[in-house]
Amino acid sequence: MVSTNDILETIKMIQEENLDIRTITMGISLLDCIDSDIDKACGKIYEKMMRVAEKHVKTGEDIEKRYGIPIINKRLSVTPVAILAAASKGDPVKYARVLQRVAEGTGVNYIGGYSALVHKGFAAGDTELIRSIPEAMAETSNVCSSVNIGSTRAGINMDAVKLMGQVILDSAGSTANDHCFGAAKIVVFCNAVEDNPFMAGAFHGIGEPDTVLNVGVSGPGVVRAALAKMPHANISEIAEAIKRTAFKITRMGQLVGTEASKALGVPFGIVDLSLAPTPAVGDSVAHILEEMGLESCGAYGTTAALAMLNDAVKKGGVMASSHVGGLSGAFIPVSEDAGMIEAVKCGSLGLEKLEAMTAVCSVGLDMVVVPGDTPADIISGIIADEAAIGMVNSKTTAVRVIPAIGMKEGDTLEFGGLFGSGPVMKINKFDCSKFISRGGRIPAPLQSLKN
Repeated sequence: MVSTNDILETIKMIQEENLDIRTITMGISLLDCIDSDIDKACGKIYEKMMRVAEKHVKTGEDIEKRYGIPIINKRLSVTPVAILAAASKGDPVKYARVLQRVAEGTGVNYIGGYSALVHKGFAAGDTELIRSIPEAMAETSNVCSSVNIGSTRAGINMDAVKLMGQVILDSAGSTANDHCFGAAKIVVFCNAVEDNPFMAGAFHGIGEPDTVLNVGVSGPGVVRAALAKMPHANISEIAEAIKRTAFKITRMGQLVGTEASKALGVPFGIVDLSLAPTPAVGDSVAHILEEMGLESCGAYGTTAALAMLNDAVKKGGVMASSHVGGLSGAFIPVSEDAGMIEAVKCGSLGLEKLEAMTAVCSVGLDMVVVPGDTPADIISGIIADEAAIGMVNSKTTAVRVIPAIGMKEGDTLEFGGLFGSGPVMKINKFDCSKFISRGGRIPAPLQSLKN
């Protein structure tokens, strides 16, 4: 039974503490659209996606009005396009163009899935799609790309790591007149998950149903507000408060997912209970950590505080829903988090500390802006280091790094909207090109042998 106090508390969370549903993402399988003729395949894709997702945006808007719950993004994800490219040959960018047409036709914010899974090597279609990413990202505004280059079971594909460094640099260059935004739509994963509703890394896994609805919730402001009422609490009490708050947030996501699933006639998949920040005041993961007693995010103790936060969020969420999935935990993007931006600007948070924090959070180095003259091999080195953390710790890690063309350390790259602004961070400029150029595959660690 839902009490009046619960309802009033939720209303306060929405109105004063930036509680929202960050996204409802419909996953759509394109396996039945595969055709040896790329133009016919694109026609099938357009027809199916427009038919299946026709009411996706309207359904989200109806739920917003009915319950007063903000749903910030309505998104779609599709089967990794490299699978379709393997069958059709031809220019893979045609697939990106048809996905852009679908985005415009349905009104969704983003479509994820211009993707390839190459953690153990390149199959037919993979290399062609990866090399086409810069052009595809430059030609589209609502299409996102991801490439999985490693896993705990397979190791790390260093040939793919090297290739992605150049792809990211080229993508930033091809969109230099648009805030280098092409690179902001690319994620490089280790241990990518198939039911992730968050961009830019969402794709519809081949083990998923034909269609599915996944929900991503968010509430850093709610967690911070709860901790602000406990100035003298010990760490155990703080962890309990976070768990209780995560429970309430996840229940709201479960409600929205169930309602949207019924309205669309699409199976309900998972609730991703990640704390996804925004540049809005009071909606910052960094500020949660500071509420625990850190002068600034990045101070000694930050990694421990983040580990506790991440664990408490997951424990609270799994009690609220039987179907928790995706990434689930705390996101620490730089440009999208006002507190992270402040921490970088004041010098308390650097790339090395941020990398350490990724060992205990949901994802990895997210929305990190680096100088525009950063060589491709250094970007590849950043990817390799982050993938190694994911591989050894059996967790998802990712890199979304944006070379700010024409900018140097200390400058600020402005994105606007949910992406905010990114301070150009200092990087280690010592050369790693010989290591990156060796190629091959870093073998899987011993913990992969679990059978």
